[in-house]
Amino acid sequence: MSEGSPVRGPLPVATPPIPDGLDATLVLLRHGESELIREGRFQGQAETPLSTLGRRQAALAAERLAAPDAPPPLPVPHGHPLEIVHSPLARTAQTAAAVGAAIDAADGEPAGAVEVRPEPGILEIGQGEWEGRKHDEIMQRWSGEIAAWRRRPAEAWAPGGESLAQVQARVAPALRTVLERLGDGRPPGSLDRSQVGGYQGVGAGLGQPWSILVGHDGVFKIVLLTLFGLPLDRFWMFTFALCGISVVEIRAGRAVLRAHNLTEHLAPLLDEAAMATAEQRGRSGAL
Repeated sequence: MSEGSPVRGPLPVATPPIPDGLDATLVLLRHGESELIREGRFQGQAETPLSTLGRRQAALAAERLAAPDAPPPLPVPHGHPLEIVHSPLARTAQTAAAVGAAIDAADGEPAGAVEVRPEPGILEIGQGEWEGRKHDEIMQRWSGEIAAWRRRPAEAWAPGGESLAQVQARVAPALRTVLERLGDGRPPGSLDRSQVGGYQGVGAGLGQPWSILVGHDGVFKIVLLTLFGLPLDRFWMFTFALCGISVVEIRAGRAVLRAHNLTEHLAPLLDEAAMATAEQRGRSGAL
């Protein structure tokens, strides 16, 4: 593991890469379960396809994003997204493809109507020598390094992997590009309107643009820290479930967290698991 120099005083905070006055919405969707996750292995930038469960999770998330007005509605603008931007890795590409196909079908559009494109800037954090290895092996071989990563993530990282500062250096310009595309040709918004939920006029307005990012737990932590101008040592403050949905509204250039880690759309999988458990108990005679 590599470690930075001891930090003295507050950690530097990057300026959020949000265009001045932008009114837009950004949806973050983590990919579904992968084969490496199913096997209990660290992923990082290692290639791995979605598992059978992961493909079902992606299909349910796609169905939810294709019908955002279904109750309870998602806090996104009306109309289809401008684009779906995904990490180039297979697990995110597969999830993004499912979402794009579902939105096109719901809108009655031909396949490919909503642009789906890869963005290397939101690739998962490189985990170096930990990639593909199980947790127990990492704990045995790099116990000190992984303990430091969990306690001081801005100063310590996997051997041969990326530091959080390196990841943010590629995330910030990628976000800037996505947000500039959302604001292209549109007038700036204003903060001189109600900012408190429950009042008329709060939230995304009619015709406001939105896009979807399909990525990973680690890089999405950096995305939120970057959008909200928080220091990298807050890395562990956010979590992202598999195929969880988060919504960030940009109000006149200021990021607002409208929803985080929504997973209600995955309820059918929990119902099936409960039914399978009940059936197994019935066959075994267990109470």
